[in-house]
Amino acid sequence: MKTFSMLGVLLFMLNTVFAQVSGNANYKQKVYIPTQNIGQNNFDKGYGSDQSFTINIKGLYNVSSNAYVAVFSLTQLGKTVKEVNQLTDDRLNKVKAGIKQISGLELHLDMISFVPQYEFQKDKKAFNKPPTYNETPQGFEIKKNIHIKYQQPNQLNQIIAVCSEADIYDLVKVDYFSENLSKIKNTLRDKVIAQFKKKLNNYQQLLGVDLDLQNYQRQLADGFKIVYPVEMYHSYQAYSSAPLYVPSSNQVNRVRKTTTKYYQPIIDKEFDVVIHPVVHEPVIQVMYQLRLTLKKKT
Repeated sequence: MKTFSMLGVLLFMLNTVFAQVSGNANYKQKVYIPTQNIGQNNFDKGYGSDQSFTINIKGLYNVSSNAYVAVFSLTQLGKTVKEVNQLTDDRLNKVKAGIKQISGLELHLDMISFVPQYEFQKDKKAFNKPPTYNETPQGFEIKKNIHIKYQQPNQLNQIIAVCSEADIYDLVKVDYFSENLSKIKNTLRDKVIAQFKKKLNNYQQLLGVDLDLQNYQRQLADGFKIVYPVEMYHSYQAYSSAPLYVPSSNQVNRVRKTTTKYYQPIIDKEFDVVIHPVVHEPVIQVMYQLRLTLKKKT
């Protein structure tokens, strides 16, 4: 009896652990994770006979970035051109001074807009009925983007701290870069071609024929696709709310629910070749597909 009790506890614990592994992204509803538009799934990679056949091979290379660019937005208001320029320069000089203290950073300023601002004022004439509202200039607005290049992911925290000292809090985006994409493409292509040759050899063994390509009309298609981390963020809301049955005339005030964003890379289940399959950080995903269709010459 004790053995069966312990077994029941163990099974309950295992079920609890496996439930936690799913994560809150699946809590509210089924989350749809889009995959790549680069071919069919694993159960339709190739087909054919000794008269015609098609081979489709796909490869995926998960690339860690070696350079990043963080973009911050600065907005400054002022009553005069001189004032708005001076206030902008003061804030930017704080950022530049802080950036110099962090090794390996590069800064670039991108001018976005410089426009006058207008407001409406009510006409104070005593006999003006109905009242008139006049648009009058009130000052100027400057918008600039600050592009900061860095190489270590943990440097972003330092950059955010520097910008916040200048009252700059709007992190627009972070772009990811790799300086070795050409080499990575060649490596991935070579791996896919090697897998393609294995598949062609398997076809010859399965069909029991010698597939001399000179005796076939050939159609070859291949191509690369690259996906960057900024394209692969999804959002969800996880909460539990009790049902409330009240007349439609009653007012129900609901609390605003927090929306969470998370990085979801392309899943590698549809690929024949995968290089660096374990993804523990946002990565650049390089995909390559090779598709060959052969028809025997008559």
